[in-house]
Amino acid sequence: MPSTKALARTVIPALALLVSLSACGSGQAARSTVPARAYATASAKGVRLIKVASFDEPVYVTGAPAEASRVFVVQRGGQVRLLLNGRVQARAFLDIGSLAYDGGGTEQGLLGLALAPDYKSSGRFYVDYTDAHNNIEVVQYRRSAGNPDLADPASAHMLLRIDHHAFSNHNGGQLAFGPDGDLYIGVGDGGNENDPDNNGQNTNTLLGKILRIAPTAAGGYTIPAGNPFAHQPGRRPEIWAYGLRNPWRFSFDRSSGALIVGDVGQDQQEEIDFAPAGAGANYGWSVFEGTRHNKPGDAPGAVAPVLTASHGSGYCAIIGGYVVRDRSLPSLYGRYLFGDYCRPQIESVVLRNGHASGLHASGLSVSGLSSLGQDARGHIYATSLGGSVYRLASR
Repeated sequence: MPSTKALARTVIPALALLVSLSACGSGQAARSTVPARAYATASAKGVRLIKVASFDEPVYVTGAPAEASRVFVVQRGGQVRLLLNGRVQARAFLDIGSLAYDGGGTEQGLLGLALAPDYKSSGRFYVDYTDAHNNIEVVQYRRSAGNPDLADPASAHMLLRIDHHAFSNHNGGQLAFGPDGDLYIGVGDGGNENDPDNNGQNTNTLLGKILRIAPTAAGGYTIPAGNPFAHQPGRRPEIWAYGLRNPWRFSFDRSSGALIVGDVGQDQQEEIDFAPAGAGANYGWSVFEGTRHNKPGDAPGAVAPVLTASHGSGYCAIIGGYVVRDRSLPSLYGRYLFGDYCRPQIESVVLRNGHASGLHASGLSVSGLSSLGQDARGHIYATSLGGSVYRLASR
């Protein structure tokens, strides 16, 4: 989970968001922003939340490509549960509770799951979890050859083990396959506060980054040719984007291919970053927090967030979401949904490169929101760390 250190603050009902008009700037340049209007009181019409089931600390939902009947729920304690035709299967699809350490706080445990685009035929999928030393492990598994409702625990192949032992927080955890078929991995900055080792701007570490790799069937990976540091000595070739604090949840727009990142802020601002299809970037942390200059240093070519949310208005940990492409929800179609752990209201906005507009409440609320998810049909889900999983549906 994203950091919840701000939970002790009083949640203020009014919304005060800043919408960035500046697409980029140097590490020393001010980031131009203008105050957004308070969101419209009118909520999305004809939309409701349907409770799917209850789980143990659910932190993510995703669907099986080309298999609309299969939806998977990630439990922080180390289990992946299968919903088959809407029914929770009695036995966990995968149980790695002995490997995924979650005893040090709400940011640890099993955090991410991604199924390969050819999952229906290959059965390959990937998990992201913290181990007993708080290092991050990204591991490939396969579906059981004899039972499609179970994983084969003996099929594990380690793709990446990322040194994260110094602090327990800011682990990231999102896994997602992009439109290019490559695997993207969100990694936090290494923890503590204010990025003490300046990992966000250090391109010789995987911390504070979104990585892009091309997994192989044998359990390894190669480096996609377009990665920005693929052939530069002293820089990690896996890096796709950097300057991130804790990219807890990111997604790809199913229509445009744009990458949209919810990056959890520190003391003052939460941020949402936007990259057109095929574009990696430097998002400025820890020289910048959102739109504010956070500390001295260089953030070359830093791209400003498309939207920021103030802690003064009750935000504490942004929950990045999805652009709705479910045509059964016409009032939300094409709008980006997101939330915050400290604010039950799910909000929607229209995002374009460098711009955000039409921000308002969705009328849907989930207390303790831990994630948003999407299945093969484009249905949107919301998970509460308290246990409930919901699906957005028409009235």
